[in-house]
Amino acid sequence: MSKLNAPRLAWAVVIAALLGLTGCDMTVPTDPDGTLKGITNGVLRVGATPNDDRVTIDEDGEPSGNDVELVEDFADSLGAEIEWVVGSEESLVRDLETGRIDLVIGGITDTTPWSNKAAVTRPYLEVTEPDGTTLKLVMLAPIGENAFLTELETFLTEHENRDEQ
Repeated sequence: MSKLNAPRLAWAVVIAALLGLTGCDMTVPTDPDGTLKGITNGVLRVGATPNDDRVTIDEDGEPSGNDVELVEDFADSLGAEIEWVVGSEESLVRDLETGRIDLVIGGITDTTPWSNKAAVTRPYLEVTEPDGTTLKLVMLAPIGENAFLTELETFLTEHENRDEQ
């Protein structure tokens, strides 16, 4: 094959791939495990770990706080009920990896050590600590569930824009 035909071949492969995707009723981004499809009008399983005012747990084990309210709004946007799981970050990340939960919250920052085990959302809030340190808060989602992650990040962006108005 001559070098002149290489760009044409590349475009032909791209077009064939796009036609193949549309013919297979496949959407992009996609969730290999169907997370977004299962949550929409279903149940959003959220792991919550206590962290200052972001997530507090009352004596009955019910979570509350700013992150909890944000996730409740997200669940409402999907018509989903929330099933809460309270635990340490480590145990919740294990639950996320095995598919027992769909999301982890609780004052997690963008420097989280769990980024090799979970998909990290874009920062949805910056907070300044008493020592002047700025923290960027994120949530953790299952790796590879890109439709769910895109839906969550779109919600976080819209929520941020609504708060700025």
